Amino acid sequence: MAKKPTSRDPAKRVKTAKGRTTSSTKWLKRQLNDPYVTKAQMEGYRGRAAFKLVEINEKLDILKPNMMVVDLGAAPGGWCQVAAQKGCKVVGLDLLPMDPIENTTLFQMDFMDDEAPEVLKNAMADINDGDERADLVMSDMAPNTTGHKNTDHLRIMALVELAYHFAREVLKPDGTFIAKVRQGGAENDLLAQMKKDFKTVKHIKPPASRPESSETYVIALGFR
Repeated sequence: MAKKPTSRDPAKRVKTAKGRTTSSTKWLKRQLNDPYVTKAQMEGYRGRAAFKLVEINEKLDILKPNMMVVDLGAAPGGWCQVAAQKGCKVVGLDLLPMDPIENTTLFQMDFMDDEAPEVLKNAMADINDGDERADLVMSDMAPNTTGHKNTDHLRIMALVELAYHFAREVLKPDGTFIAKVRQGGAENDLLAQMKKDFKTVKHIKPPASRPESSETYVIALGFR
């Protein structure tokens, strides 16, 4: 079982570089002093976000060998790596390019494109003996932030709703849906629908999520 990093090297200072903004300097300093970044490098994960799924799985025991998993907003590939290491068959999609991952089929495209759901279904069918259904749909998708809380919340919820609509189309009975949300979590209407469609719905903020971040994850278990 992976443990939450509890110690770090003495805080590293970031020298100011010509042309570097204050915000980018703060981001770099945070990265250099983040124990999860160091741990990801040591364990071969493509980013610290991998530990969010590791910690969710430690709590709920979701990932099982031979599961069909779809990862939306997959780049740089950390969640795909975690699922593949658990013996899952993984299909991932993102706007950004990703290097290959063992036991994973990756697509570089926008999930909002009309053809994206069909591309994912066809990939699942190819991998899974004609079965285009999934055991788990997980979405770490997030739009570029504007700095305006209400606007950012609406934009991320639009992505969550798109991911949820896709999950309802492809999930097997007793399947699971995971999605990143912000602020107060899933909105009331969506949460009410989830509670109709799934046996259990809960919100989790894994320890790997930075304390200052407003992100949390909604996990829906037991698709009806």
